[in-house]
Amino acid sequence: MTNTIPMPVAAPPERRSFIPPVPWNIKDTGLSETFLEQLTCNILYSRGELTGRVIADALGLSFSVIEPLLSDLKARMIVELKSSLGYGMISSIFALSEMGRKRCRESAGASQYTGPAPVPVGQYMAAVRAQKPPKGWLNRQTLTRAYRHMVTGPEIFSQIGPAINSGKSLLIYGNPGNGKTYLAEALLDLDSADVYIPYALEYNNTIIQIYDPLHHKPVDGADEAGVLFSLERSFDSRWVRCRRPFLVSGGELSIEMLELSFNAATKVYDAPFHVKANNGMYLIDDFGRQKVTPAELLNRWIVPMENRIDHLTLPTGGKLAMPFEAFLIFSTNLNPSGLGDEAFLRRIQYKMFVKNPSPLEFRNIFVGFCKAKGLACPDELIEQFMDRHYSRTRRQFRRCHARDVISHAIDLMEFEEREHELTEDLLDRAFISCFAEEEKRD
Repeated sequence: MTNTIPMPVAAPPERRSFIPPVPWNIKDTGLSETFLEQLTCNILYSRGELTGRVIADALGLSFSVIEPLLSDLKARMIVELKSSLGYGMISSIFALSEMGRKRCRESAGASQYTGPAPVPVGQYMAAVRAQKPPKGWLNRQTLTRAYRHMVTGPEIFSQIGPAINSGKSLLIYGNPGNGKTYLAEALLDLDSADVYIPYALEYNNTIIQIYDPLHHKPVDGADEAGVLFSLERSFDSRWVRCRRPFLVSGGELSIEMLELSFNAATKVYDAPFHVKANNGMYLIDDFGRQKVTPAELLNRWIVPMENRIDHLTLPTGGKLAMPFEAFLIFSTNLNPSGLGDEAFLRRIQYKMFVKNPSPLEFRNIFVGFCKAKGLACPDELIEQFMDRHYSRTRRQFRRCHARDVISHAIDLMEFEEREHELTEDLLDRAFISCFAEEEKRD
């Protein structure tokens, strides 16, 4: 699939299936007082003197939740009240006492996490299930709108639509340059229902970071860190309202990356990509070229793909159950038969072969890309180009060729200070610069 004229995707009506409720006391957070005390001390140890309001915002909690905790820490002389602006404890400035700083230094082996208070794993699992797209949410009309800026055939919708609706895995395969990755990425804007993603999770005092600014895109109302600085919180600020995630892994993916990774400096774990992709999509690009073999990858995920639950290994040797609710897309240029036998491939529920474009489709792609770049494209010029470089040489069409050739032609125009106009000579030179031909020997 090749982009022609970028157009906004009309998404279906927004659904709001889950909003994390604002906790009004420590019990509502699902965390212990001891855990929140340690986290509060970590924040004061790393940031110095802070008002009660800033401490609450750093924790992603209302001040009313932590007020009794601060009072207790003050009574035990772990924190000191340095000054007050006269509006109660919320405007008072707190700092660790010498006893509090000593306690933090002595607990250096514990977590050094200083972000918003984590969410218990049990709450997270319930939230992921609540935010799953309902069955039948996608229809042909919606899918057609998503791909209306691309040159596609009707068979695409019949193949990819049921796979997305089911939430099961999909293998997209075919020759390189036919837009398999682009086809997957176009699915990103299909669903307008945002999702809530926690900054971190807590399990038996172990902290696992989920929110990743590289892969999670917050929507309106959040600052750079994502925490809402407002007395009137519309949802639990330990969560970030984001677009549905879309993550991509290529050849760098290894078997170790499918497990929790430990940061020795902060004593905090980072979730693997397939957990960060929950309630969204996870594309394994160039499937078959990873550091992990296709068999190892699918063997690792075969049970989670079926049961929708993954079990991650903890440092104690135990297992942590996590939801596995990402729509998995595998994209490859390789022949599927070379990836594994029939029984192996059955583990991926849906398969879709992306064909080379027909001459008519190629022509439409070419014309559309020229239009997007503000270039005139006379019928005779493109017919001659296709005849000279494809029909006579029997070169196969690829959906990326039009974009590549036209982009090279524009580069030549700018370098040679030529008029912004396509010519036969310009297209020929641009075409040659796109392909590595075998050296002709005497």
